[in-house]
Amino acid sequence: MIIPFNTNIDFIIVLPVIIPLIAVLFLILFRNSLIISRIINITSSILIFFVSIILFINIDSEKIIYFSFGNWIAPFGIIFAMDMFSAIMVLMTGFMALCISIYFLSTIDSEREKYGFYIFFQIMIAGVCGVFLTGDIFNLFVWFELMLISSFVLIVLGNEKCQLEGAVKYVTLNLLASFIFLFGIGFLYSITGTLNFADLSQKIYYFINQTERSAIPGLDNRALINAISMLFFVSFGIKAAIFPLFFWLPASYHTPPIAVTAIFSALLTKAGVYSMMRVFTVVFHFDLNFTSTVMIILAGFTMVTGVLGAFAQSDIRRILSFHIISQIGYILMGLGIYTEYSLAAAVFFMLHIILTKTVLFMIAGWIYIKFKTYCIDNISDIFKTMPFVSILFLISAGSLAGIPPLPGFWAKFIIIKAGFESQNYVISIIAIFVSLLTLFSMLKIWNNCFWKETDAHPELQKKGQFYNIKPSMVFSILVIVIVMLIVSIYPEFMYYYSLKAGSYLMNFETYIQIILRN
Repeated sequence: MIIPFNTNIDFIIVLPVIIPLIAVLFLILFRNSLIISRIINITSSILIFFVSIILFINIDSEKIIYFSFGNWIAPFGIIFAMDMFSAIMVLMTGFMALCISIYFLSTIDSEREKYGFYIFFQIMIAGVCGVFLTGDIFNLFVWFELMLISSFVLIVLGNEKCQLEGAVKYVTLNLLASFIFLFGIGFLYSITGTLNFADLSQKIYYFINQTERSAIPGLDNRALINAISMLFFVSFGIKAAIFPLFFWLPASYHTPPIAVTAIFSALLTKAGVYSMMRVFTVVFHFDLNFTSTVMIILAGFTMVTGVLGAFAQSDIRRILSFHIISQIGYILMGLGIYTEYSLAAAVFFMLHIILTKTVLFMIAGWIYIKFKTYCIDNISDIFKTMPFVSILFLISAGSLAGIPPLPGFWAKFIIIKAGFESQNYVISIIAIFVSLLTLFSMLKIWNNCFWKETDAHPELQKKGQFYNIKPSMVFSILVIVIVMLIVSIYPEFMYYYSLKAGSYLMNFETYIQIILRN
């Protein structure tokens, strides 16, 4: 049933943030009971997913759902706004939070649970949903900081040396990104006197076309806006792990438990890319020749350095971490091309990579339970001893590499097609080349871990592939793989909504008019 949004129930848009925060209160209250904490965590994730479904169903191609706190008329006060793009991302957040919460039951040890693991997980989910829903740039900063604090704690829980080393690199570069972000906000507010996305778009337009005086003598207003936009680009670029700002990711993502890495790969860098796409389509869209060129160049370097970094690794987690970087390059390519079709392709690609990378990390956790290592040189005979896992890996790795008809193929096909149609031939050829290298990288894991036969693990053949594996792990992995297979068979469904999201990003005037009630 479709629920029509009106002034009486618009508040439902805040529930993806409110639900995990309420769950945090109950988790603190029942922190001494691990069973109740697990139930609260899963219940919260179910509710977020349910609410996200309701919001997604009710998003109309001609409407934007928004809620103004305190009934202040925009641009005054704080607002949450949801279009098709943010609805898709909140839906994916709810789905991944639920799958990961179930996966936690198999992989998170009781010591971490005692020290408030679920509390910080729910805080992180609230921060991610806040990023996807906020309608002003300062609160975007606030939600990012909530994500940063909670994710930092999730990395260090366990107090192992490698975790602490990874956390220091993670938090240092992300704090730098936050400083640059805040610096950019200050500059932007001093010029426009507003921080609301919709109002910023209008104020910047008037500022650029104000010819009688410049904000800084001797500096063109358009050049000043470009300089400020680059502050945001660098800040979001660090959080999204684009070239050359990605070093924190492979240095930190392999250190926490694999379930934490899985949810990080699904949501954290995507929050950075989402923010970049939102801000550079609604706010900084006045000098496309400049911003698009920068993005396309860095997209190419991000793809290549990520996939080459993966080739140099022998740890499955680090290989997959470098592939996060490489795949972010494709999304940045779609934003840089800046057509309705390319933006839709970027959204489609983001959805594909959220599913694919998450399940690959989860499968790596399954392999670790068997072999007690992530090093591909010390793993073998998986195809013989764990055929079911091998099939799941083949599907997921094939999607990452772009093997038809898996979701990765459709994602890469439409984004490369967008590149050729816009006559961006160089970046399109690079994307094809990187896709081939990704395939070889996945074959490296397959040949070493799955296909290679040794006599080093005879006990696995006796105990079976499901030895010491909890049903919750199998269930969460299977659900995501099934969704991937459905997308493989019916890609037009995901493409249809991606195209709607791309249309909204390209035609931002509707967003501005509804928010400002023009």
